[in-house]
Amino acid sequence: MTIQTETSVPAPDLTYSKTRGLVANLSAFMKQRKMGLNDFIQKLSTNSYACKHPEVQSILNLTPPQDAELMNSNPSPPPSPSQQINLGPSSNPTAKPSDFDFLKVIGKGSFGKVLLARHRSDEKFYAVKVLQKKAILKKKEEKHIMSERNVLLKNVKHPFLVGLHYSFQTADKLYFVLDYINGGELFYHLQRERCFLEPRARFYAAEIASALGYLHSLNIVYRDLKPENILLDSQGHIILTDFGLCKENIEPNGTTSTFCGTPEYLAPEVLHKQPYDRTVDWWCLGAVLYEMLYGLPPFYSRNTAEMYDNILNKPLQLKPNISNAARHLLEGLLQKDRTKRLGFTDDFTEIKNHMFFSPINWDDLNAKKLTPPFNPNVTGPNDLRHFDPEFTDEPVPNSIGCSPDSALVTASITEAGEAFLGFSYAPAMDSYL
Repeated sequence: MTIQTETSVPAPDLTYSKTRGLVANLSAFMKQRKMGLNDFIQKLSTNSYACKHPEVQSILNLTPPQDAELMNSNPSPPPSPSQQINLGPSSNPTAKPSDFDFLKVIGKGSFGKVLLARHRSDEKFYAVKVLQKKAILKKKEEKHIMSERNVLLKNVKHPFLVGLHYSFQTADKLYFVLDYINGGELFYHLQRERCFLEPRARFYAAEIASALGYLHSLNIVYRDLKPENILLDSQGHIILTDFGLCKENIEPNGTTSTFCGTPEYLAPEVLHKQPYDRTVDWWCLGAVLYEMLYGLPPFYSRNTAEMYDNILNKPLQLKPNISNAARHLLEGLLQKDRTKRLGFTDDFTEIKNHMFFSPINWDDLNAKKLTPPFNPNVTGPNDLRHFDPEFTDEPVPNSIGCSPDSALVTASITEAGEAFLGFSYAPAMDSYL
């Protein structure tokens, strides 16, 4: 890396040896951008020569907030009022990061990480989703985060939706304390086995459909069903997670028009940027069922533009190695015209009454009385065999369980605090025990 000095900025007094050290630091910095950088940034920030150099300051300001704390001592101006969300006064909970021992990284997303954590007082294990406020504000994603929190509050009574125990916030982070589910992502198991036999696919599809039907009964459209968002619990039951793209307050005949989702699973009406309704979730269920039976999504292509064209125009092609009931269900769910799609008229009732699900006793299914077709065989909370080593091999960031110093607290509250008023939540004790 070449160090260039702007003529308008006085350059610090750099000797040759100091310059070499700076270049080495910056080279290592760029190589580790996608790794946990917090320790490295702190080390770099203690080098007074490095901190004074404008190129170093520029790079520090470009560091992804979810990977490292910004060490710039001059905070950016607070977001405009249009970026702020006011959901009423905070509940002022007593929870704090130091209540937990953060043990392993078990997932990553756009705004932070999911960590396996053990509560220090009751020694119970939780999955704690830690999100960086600055990253959320920068991408104007406050509404999606608050929507996720709102949906989680409504999940406590359904067996196939991940539960929120409570949430809290510090000056710079949001914390979701969630059920810890360690049977692995459906995506992980599909990758290993390529596809599932029909009885196993039916069991998973039934539990997924039950979860979607429950969300629809609350006027919530999920919008992001995919194998990565479907977990198995320690017994092998489905748990739906990640509600960041949920759309609330969609009445039975209501529509929305936001373009969002995951390319392989987008419904045609979403690609057409037309108003769409809760039947987008039944399209996605069809896509996931197809993938479970065949190993790839129904209109998949490595070329995204070609895949979109397939979704919009290519007829559904079904190989003859599935039952007539499965074929009929896939044709109904993957109907390009949403008004002809299975579930358009009577939502979940149409799905559960389909002949493909005739072997399913829905009351027993929801009571978890049906034996799952696959047992993850985990030995306990510390058994991480079904998590991707890409996550579990990553060091836990030092900043996750620490509160920033008072100077950073003041700056962060000015910048981000008001955007997440009302985020913190602690349920009545009998709602999840």
